[in-house]
Amino acid sequence: MTRDRAILRIHFHHDGNEDLYHQLLAVLDGISPRWQALPPTAADQDVTGALKYFDRHPRDLALLIALRAAAFYGVQTTIGGGNSILIAAMAADTTPPGRITIVDPTPDAIAAFLNPRPVHALPGIGPATATLLTRHGLHTIGALADTPPLTLQRLLGKATGREIADRVRGHDHRPITPGSAPASRSARHDFPHDELDPLQHRRALLVLAEQLGADLRATHDAAGTLTIDIRYADRSHTTRTRTLPEAANHSAALTHAAFRIYDTLGLQRARVRTITLRASALRTAADAHHQLLLDASDDKARRLEKAADTARAHFGPDAVFPASLAPSP
Repeated sequence: MTRDRAILRIHFHHDGNEDLYHQLLAVLDGISPRWQALPPTAADQDVTGALKYFDRHPRDLALLIALRAAAFYGVQTTIGGGNSILIAAMAADTTPPGRITIVDPTPDAIAAFLNPRPVHALPGIGPATATLLTRHGLHTIGALADTPPLTLQRLLGKATGREIADRVRGHDHRPITPGSAPASRSARHDFPHDELDPLQHRRALLVLAEQLGADLRATHDAAGTLTIDIRYADRSHTTRTRTLPEAANHSAALTHAAFRIYDTLGLQRARVRTITLRASALRTAADAHHQLLLDASDDKARRLEKAADTARAHFGPDAVFPASLAPSP
């Protein structure tokens, strides 16, 4: 049962270096092989079996992970824990950097942790859904928990309403799927202040897509999926993933896909702190299918992109950039 599980969400505070990330995941192997990578800087780990082996509390195992990451690689961690992925993830999101929060697996402890939190802190509730709920007077997770499931289904739809009704009580039976970290590339933009302007969000996405495309072309890779992770001022975050119509490393294709994902989020005056764009399901670019278009402009854009990559290789990454990113006069 879910109550018997012990799950940790580990955030490694590093710059997203992929080699370092794989080394940090090896630290988890020393505790339990049941971990699931969340590139570029996080992982979930099921330490249920390790509790008996080490004869320790989940907090002790979390502290051991933190100590090893710091001692071996100089990397600070933030760790949350609970009896499900949902509780562990939320505990980590509400924990100050470098600290550990473990929610005891009792109904009272789970309710005490969840109920005071705003509705947008619950995974699966984006800004648009949060606005709808608060408009109906449902401002906290506790208020959602007190709402009849049929009422939630009328507000949110049958499937979503049922799912939210489970989540507000901490019910989450998703398993940890062990496996190595999938091949991925990522780029991250940190705003100097809480950014509310959607135009600045899109400008950041354009920069990230250009950077990601150049990185993929340099390694002769192409991405099968694209993920946007947006972290807000209150430390909550939203993640959306889209499978691309065809594997791509063309910056224009990545930018188009990133904008489409962003548009689905429905952000309105959201206070955005960080945007991360991640390319995954990588494959060799030579093996990736490219849809031929009867459009000379597409071929021209790819030739220009190749010339720009050559210029950047000789003169630095800022040698060529889209005109829309040029500083205002």
